[in-house]
Amino acid sequence: MRDEIGEIVAAAMRRIKYLGVGTVEFLYENGAFYFIEMNTRIQVEHPVTEMITDIDLILEQIRVAAGSDLELTQGNVKFHGHAIECRINAENPVSFRPSPGKIVHYHPPGGLGVRVDSAVYHGYTIPPYYDSLVGKLIVHGKTRSECLMRLNRALDEIVVDGVETTLPLFRALVRDKDIIDGDYHIHWLEQFLARGELAQ
Repeated sequence: MRDEIGEIVAAAMRRIKYLGVGTVEFLYENGAFYFIEMNTRIQVEHPVTEMITDIDLILEQIRVAAGSDLELTQGNVKFHGHAIECRINAENPVSFRPSPGKIVHYHPPGGLGVRVDSAVYHGYTIPPYYDSLVGKLIVHGKTRSECLMRLNRALDEIVVDGVETTLPLFRALVRDKDIIDGDYHIHWLEQFLARGELAQ
């Protein structure tokens, strides 16, 4: 299915003569995939691709934007391992209500296969005017199981105090049997939240 979607996207890009970085998004359910949108820019999830391909997408984007030819072919792209990204926002983990304010303690996790993309620091103020992103936690492992174990550890290590964050939600998700087993669907999260297992 991944190959089929990839070829449809590649054929569409060739047809419109698109040159640049972009992401084509789909939903997949019951054996069928459905086009959502195309974003003609780098996406917030790009580190997942970077971690499983060892390709610096930002560098490639800059090269193409500067008029250079793309140095990669599809044959150069090799997937290895598994990566997961948690987009940590200054929001209530149940209602997703923004939680601007000052970060009074901040400690990012570390270790093999752990990456944090963030500009926050101890004393940083999350403003109320923009996206509430605190940072992105990306983990990589040889297998999905190894990746989930690293993510579990990294989520336990990270500290962001002073504002509400989505960290409690991610900590609950990484321990949930459905997530561990890969048994979820596009309505799973709303059903999980409706069960009320996370306190507001």
